[in-house]
Amino acid sequence: MAPGNDEDLALSRRAAAGDHGAFALLVEKHERPLRAFLSRTFGVQHADDIAQDAFLKAWRGAGQYDGRARYSTWLTRIAWRCRIDAVRREKAPEADDFGSTNVAASTAEVADMLGRLTERERASLVLCEGHGWTHAEAAELLNIPLGTLKSTVARAKARCRAMWQGAA
Repeated sequence: MAPGNDEDLALSRRAAAGDHGAFALLVEKHERPLRAFLSRTFGVQHADDIAQDAFLKAWRGAGQYDGRARYSTWLTRIAWRCRIDAVRREKAPEADDFGSTNVAASTAEVADMLGRLTERERASLVLCEGHGWTHAEAAELLNIPLGTLKSTVARAKARCRAMWQGAA
């Protein structure tokens, strides 16, 4: 079992037995970080729909959570698959719509840089650098070899550095 995961496992087991309150506690605990990841990775316009789909699937599959990974890892993997399913349904992903007129310039610049990365680079960078996931956790979620994940993060950092310095 993942360290410090006892509470989430217990809540998930209660949710699997139909305890709505237990699931509400899981949503309260994990909703904000999940939506932040989804917004940064797929754009604000997709984050709410993906999060809603992910929580619905997590509710339906609460009995499948076994505690071997952190609950946030399990939930993010569900959300990742929800996005893949949505892209397949759409046949072509829409362009990301980062930023707004009320966003500070530096935040808009970072969002623009992230938007220029490939989806895999963006997800790898946001998971590892933005959300503090280990490379192993991110590689498992993205279903890529650990070495590939590490090189993807390094490439994404290099591309962002180049963009920040005006080279790209």
